[in-house]
This record gives sequence, structure tokens and C-alpha cells, in this order.
Amino acid sequence: MSKREMLKKRIEEERRKLDEMLAQEKSSDEIYEQSVTLDRLIEEYLV
Repeated sequence: MSKREMLKKRIEEERRKLDEMLAQEKSSDEIYEQSVTLDRLIEEYLV
């Protein structure tokens, strides 16, 4: 599996995790941290 494919899979996993956090109404700090993680992965994928 290429690095790009691995990043895509990880982005999908982290997005699901964020969706679950939003559905469970986790704290805004936890949601923010997850959003930052997801943003960094997306930036890396787009480079």
C-alpha cells in the first residue's frame, strides 16, 4: 500500500472518529484536537 493510500485510509478513520465525537457531544477541546489531527492529515495528503 502506498503512502498516499495509507493517508487516505487514516483520513477516513479519523473522520469517522470525529463524527462519533460530534454525535456523542464530546467536549469542544476534544473535538478541536480531533479536527486539527484531521486537518494535518488532509494537508499531508494534498502535498
